Amino acid sequence: MSAMTVLKPRVVDGNGEKRRRRVLLTPLNLHWAGVGLLALMNLVILVQMGLLWHAASGRSADAMAAEQVQLKMAQIAAQPLRGLDGKLGAATDGADRFYRDRLPVSNSEIVGELGRLAKKDGVRLGRVSYAYDEVLPGTTGELSEVRMDATLSGDYGPLVRLINSLERDKVFFVIKAVTLTGQQTGMVSLRLKLTTYLRPDGTAVPAAMSAGTVVPAAANGGRGR
Repeated sequence: MSAMTVLKPRVVDGNGEKRRRRVLLTPLNLHWAGVGLLALMNLVILVQMGLLWHAASGRSADAMAAEQVQLKMAQIAAQPLRGLDGKLGAATDGADRFYRDRLPVSNSEIVGELGRLAKKDGVRLGRVSYAYDEVLPGTTGELSEVRMDATLSGDYGPLVRLINSLERDKVFFVIKAVTLTGQQTGMVSLRLKLTTYLRPDGTAVPAAMSAGTVVPAAANGGRGR
């Protein structure tokens, strides 16, 4: 009769399993497990902090660059305002000199200057009509605009010199229109429209001149024919 190996079922020892659990769950093992878990959590936190710091650094650099651009733009915008007090003072002084030196104070000064220039350039000054308007009435800068329509005659060259003299004269004349009739040689006629301004401290505008006047022969000083 052959021998047969009889396999017996393994009996689980419940007491041994309990002993192994007690060995694994000792206070020391639990302590080291807690330390490892804390270390892992710290590592995760450090990684997250590093990522956040890198992102914040990038944003800070962009923000700083944007602020520098804004500062530069503000400096450029403020450049014209630097020394504004001095500029205003200089502008005021320049305006005062212009009023004092280049604006006439009376109609006789205007007529006399036109006659002087016509005589100097060898041009006959004929009829001159005047019209007046107030500019900035009731203010410290109040002026009287004087519009003149003058008829002149002479050679072409002297008439051109007269126009140039009017533009460069110490009295402020603004030429509005020029109408020339005749040839470039010989006697020609010139109709000239120009404007100037009377200062408020000048002689009052005569009522008889408001519609127009003829310059007296003594005032024009031009050549007779």
